[in-house]
Amino acid sequence: MSVEPKTSTPTWPSPPEGGWTADDLDQLPNLPPHTELIDGSLVFVSPQTLFHSRAVTFFEWQLESLAPEEFEVIREFTIDIDRQNRPEPDVVVVRGDVVDDPEQTRFPAEAVLLAVEVVSPDSVSRDRETKPHKYARAGIPHYWRVENEKGLAVVHAFELEPTTGAYTSVGIFRERMKVAAPFPVDLDLTGIRTRRERSQ
Repeated sequence: MSVEPKTSTPTWPSPPEGGWTADDLDQLPNLPPHTELIDGSLVFVSPQTLFHSRAVTFFEWQLESLAPEEFEVIREFTIDIDRQNRPEPDVVVVRGDVVDDPEQTRFPAEAVLLAVEVVSPDSVSRDRETKPHKYARAGIPHYWRVENEKGLAVVHAFELEPTTGAYTSVGIFRERMKVAAPFPVDLDLTGIRTRRERSQ
C-alpha cells in the first residue's frame, strides 16, 4: 500500500485592517528572508539570478572601499520610510552613527546617503517606479538602479533635486561609471560579468 506524501501549503498571515506596519515586520513569524513592506503589503523576494548576486556583491565591495570614513556600506537591509513602507535596498550607504546595535533590523531613511537597487524580473516596476518615488519622498539624496542588459550592467544614477523633491538623472553608465557624488566613484562595470564571460 502506498502512502500519499503530505504536501504542506505555507500559510501567510492575513493583513490587519489598514495593512501591516514597519514594526510588524520584526514581529511576524516565519517570513521568508528579505521580505519588504511596501504600502502596507508584504513583498516576498523570488530566487535571485547570478547577475543579481554578482552585482550586489560588486557594489557592496566597491562602495565599501570608496565611501568616506563616516559612512558604512550595508547590503540587503531595510530602511524606515514611514509607517507602511520599509523597503530593503540591495545596498545602502548610511551614516556610521546609526550602525550601533548588532541586533538592529533597520535604518532611518534620513541616515541613508545612497540606495542601490539591482533589478530582477519580478522587481522591474518596483525598482523603476515605486521605490524611487518613496526614496525621493524620504529625502534620500542618491539612488542608483542597476539593470542587466544582455549580461552587462547598466547603471541609471539619480540625484535628489531639492526644489522639486524628485530625482533627476545624472547619467546612464555602461562599462565605466564615473561620478563625483555622493562621493568620487570610478568603477569598471565590466567586473560584474561572470569569470567565464570575462575570459571570452
